[in-house]
Amino acid sequence: MQPRKKSRWLVLSALLAVLVLLAAACGNDDDGSSTDATAAPATAAPTAAPEPPPEPTPDPEPPEEETPAREAPVTQGPNGETASPSGEIVLTADELAQIQEGGYTAALLWHISGAFTDAVSQGARDAFAEMGIDVVVETEAGFDAAQQANDVETAMALNPDIILSLTIDPVSAAEGFRPAVDAGVQLVFLSTTPEGYVQGQEFVGVVTDDLAAMGIAAANLLGNALGGEGEIGFIFHDAPFYVTNQRDQAFKAWIEINFPGIEIVAEQGLADPAAAEDIASAMLTRNPGLNGIYAPWSAGPADGVLAALRAAGASDVAVVTMDLDTNVSLDLVEGGNIVGIAADEAYEIGRTMATEGAYGLLGKQAPPFVVVPAIEVTADNIVEAYRVSLAADPPQEVLDALGG
Repeated sequence: MQPRKKSRWLVLSALLAVLVLLAAACGNDDDGSSTDATAAPATAAPTAAPEPPPEPTPDPEPPEEETPAREAPVTQGPNGETASPSGEIVLTADELAQIQEGGYTAALLWHISGAFTDAVSQGARDAFAEMGIDVVVETEAGFDAAQQANDVETAMALNPDIILSLTIDPVSAAEGFRPAVDAGVQLVFLSTTPEGYVQGQEFVGVVTDDLAAMGIAAANLLGNALGGEGEIGFIFHDAPFYVTNQRDQAFKAWIEINFPGIEIVAEQGLADPAAAEDIASAMLTRNPGLNGIYAPWSAGPADGVLAALRAAGASDVAVVTMDLDTNVSLDLVEGGNIVGIAADEAYEIGRTMATEGAYGLLGKQAPPFVVVPAIEVTADNIVEAYRVSLAADPPQEVLDALGG
């Protein structure tokens, strides 16, 4: 019995092995193709070419340096004082009443006669009249320092409380005005002061025109007349006088700042006004394309420039100058070489000086340096300019040229 059972078990084991082999064969050949037991390795993806390194960033260019903006010229006093406008020099009603009750007197000791001095004098006289102050003497020294010292002595014999003057020579004037200082007279000066004098001690104050504004006005007049383009000659006052020096410097600076299309191709200093004609003639010879000329003031320098231009037949050269005067005013209204005149308010100078004299009587501190406005004079506004500046109409020949 045991051998039979063993034989049956062997048969069953063999049959089972056959079935297992058949199942394995069917599972490995589902699509009728044979498959190796070990899969082939996958093909590697192609390696990408390396990218080139980035180009180096160029260093940034340094920013262009900006030229610093130039500031407009500003008027300063002879010792660097800050300018105050003349409109600030006034008396209150109470101060005016106090002066009117004082019975004060004044003396006007001028350096020279002329339309400008006449206007300053008139402004002072009108202000003194309102204050009840009598003008006891008025002199003019013919621009002679020794004569001015004599004029001080003449005035002191009349015991004035106020003296208004322009010092011709600051050095000698320090001694010439000493008698007035010692007597307690209230001194007010036009433009210049005696050497060594201290404002608030020996004198009340100094009044003049707005020097920078005068130069700027002249530059505007010439620059606009030339349409902002051209070549010009610059004749400046070659002497240490802060009034003309600042006016000249302001003109030049304003041309360079505001009119870059205008080139100053010739510069010449002027010590003697009589040399202006020769200077202008030389400028024309060396610069045949000259379009304009600046003359530092009218009576003398501008007259010489006009003479040179007329001799050369240069009717197209524009000229600008300072201060109202008959000759340049007539050329302006007749359409000649003069294209504009920078003027100050001379009448206002006199009014301001007289009022500062009253400040001294009241013990009221005046600003150290006071200026009056400037005027740009053209043919169109010359009548009004004369009235504002000189408190008078233009000379009759100028009015005749205007058709009036």
